[in-house]
Amino acid sequence: MTHSDPRPVDILLKTAEKSLNLSFDDGLKAILPAEYLRVWAPSADVAGHGGEDRKIVPGKAQVGIIRLEPVGHYAVRIVFDDGHASGLYTWRYLYELATTYEEKWALYLKGLADTGLSR
Repeated sequence: MTHSDPRPVDILLKTAEKSLNLSFDDGLKAILPAEYLRVWAPSADVAGHGGEDRKIVPGKAQVGIIRLEPVGHYAVRIVFDDGHASGLYTWRYLYELATTYEEKWALYLKGLADTGLSR
């Protein structure tokens, strides 16, 4: 990670709203739903090995976040209420998820539709 990479200055878990509210040092603010974070998890079982075999994860519309676990000064582990807790959400990856939300969400919904799966 380079010095110019945006870093979160505030991370707020909104359990009832099932979202993560983020503020970055470059001024970007984002609200990322738990479902979005879960289906775009950076773990091998979702992203595939090397990120090339991303899997569509259905049935996560009601998923919530139990807790956040800091990992050093560069990432957070998100523990979801469906038992998923693998994969580290680096600051860079959270920023990417925040800035590409519409594109990634549309891609996910298309993947569900293409495979006959539901949220």
